Amino acid sequence: MPPVTTRSKAEAKLSRPVQVAEAIKDWVVERGLQAGSRLPGEAELIERFGMAKGTIREAMRVLEAQGLVKTRTGPGGGSFVHEVSRQRAKALLGNYFYFKDLTIGDIYQLRLTLEPQLAASLAGKLSEDVLRQLEDTIAGYSHPSASLDEERRQHVASLRFHAILAEQSGNPLLGFIIDFMVKLLSDLTVYRRLYSPPNIELWQKGRDHQQALVVALRDGDAEQARSIMADHMETAWALMRRQEVEMQKRFISE
Repeated sequence: MPPVTTRSKAEAKLSRPVQVAEAIKDWVVERGLQAGSRLPGEAELIERFGMAKGTIREAMRVLEAQGLVKTRTGPGGGSFVHEVSRQRAKALLGNYFYFKDLTIGDIYQLRLTLEPQLAASLAGKLSEDVLRQLEDTIAGYSHPSASLDEERRQHVASLRFHAILAEQSGNPLLGFIIDFMVKLLSDLTVYRRLYSPPNIELWQKGRDHQQALVVALRDGDAEQARSIMADHMETAWALMRRQEVEMQKRFISE
């Protein structure tokens, strides 16, 4: 295995297989390998990194668990570089926040900073197909909910509107962060029952903001899109905070 570098000194407490897994990732980057590229066989990895067979196998299992390596058996099989999907990346990152006591404010503070910028950057650049997709999403909650179940579905659907916008971002990091926040908020809403009691003001203002935003996006009015999204985030933050307080009251009373 290559000598310990400045970077690896900071990771000296990591297990040997994990250190080897990190070394393999560095090697993949250095070689410019892409998704689908075949990795060297086990014997070559043993020789290259100077580790025992068991350590190499465990390192490969670590990379598979991270979604960075895919192993296929049979003719033409072997280990291949694998691109982590957005869904898997969100799931893995979500595990980190699973035990964090996130609040509505934590999420909306970041949304208020990032989503108006995203909206402004997309003004006049979305295809008619995407604009229609946004309109179809809004149509899914065109009327107030008639039940708690429908209220939950409407909350999740209204967040999908923002995920669609995130998918269109020309900045992959910005798009991923916003999409991840949408997932966090959607999960938080369901787990903590923040859709209860139904809030008609949240439904109406959210729908109105989204409809106005689609108009600004279609017209290519970046500043109007930014302003509408900022107002949307501020209003939703205040109203969702109210839902959070109601949930806390229920928890205490129960």
